[in-house]
Amino acid sequence: MGFNDVLKKSFVQSMADNMNFGGVLLSIGVACLIAVYIFAIYRIATKRTFYNKSFNISLVALAVITTAIILSIQSSVVISLGMVGALSIVRFRTAIKEPMDLVFLFWSISIGIICGVGLFEIAIVTSLLLTALILLLERLPVAKVSMMLVVDSDNIDGEEEILSVIEEYSSHIKVKSRNMNAHSLNMVIEVKVKEEAECIREVNGLKGINNVSLISQDGEVTF
Repeated sequence: MGFNDVLKKSFVQSMADNMNFGGVLLSIGVACLIAVYIFAIYRIATKRTFYNKSFNISLVALAVITTAIILSIQSSVVISLGMVGALSIVRFRTAIKEPMDLVFLFWSISIGIICGVGLFEIAIVTSLLLTALILLLERLPVAKVSMMLVVDSDNIDGEEEILSVIEEYSSHIKVKSRNMNAHSLNMVIEVKVKEEAECIREVNGLKGINNVSLISQDGEVTF
């Protein structure tokens, strides 16, 4: 047995000796507790938007699985090299609908890694700090979200009159779409209306107007 073989055996043996059943249970147990905590925070943070229970459950599973992977990697150099090769070919095709979902995914994976190496204090402090930041920033007021006003008219020369009426009720106005033919005019206008019902009633009373619709949106805010 040469010097290199002795060195390799000693290195692998030292890694295996550092692993014990109690430590494994502790790492997975703490990861489970923090993962359930992430589950609750995701449920609270997304109560006003679309909530996906399957995605939320996957956050818990992801943290536990990542912890198990990190523990396995620590137990053997051979396994760690094989794991790196296996995970490098994994591709995720599911589209992320909300940017915050990506934050929770990375949070869950990070907790799995941190608990896997036994740094529980960092996992707990990081989770509490992230919770405070998310809930605090969520409560900060933002500008009013624009709405879409859809106008259908038979008067193809009535655009200026329509816009002048809308300007009286809106602090922001921008024509997003304009469709016109020989007999009709259809417009989609981005607006920030204070008196919504009164604005619609006023536009609807103009000559040639067939239909007026005011539609809310959850898109980006225009400042």
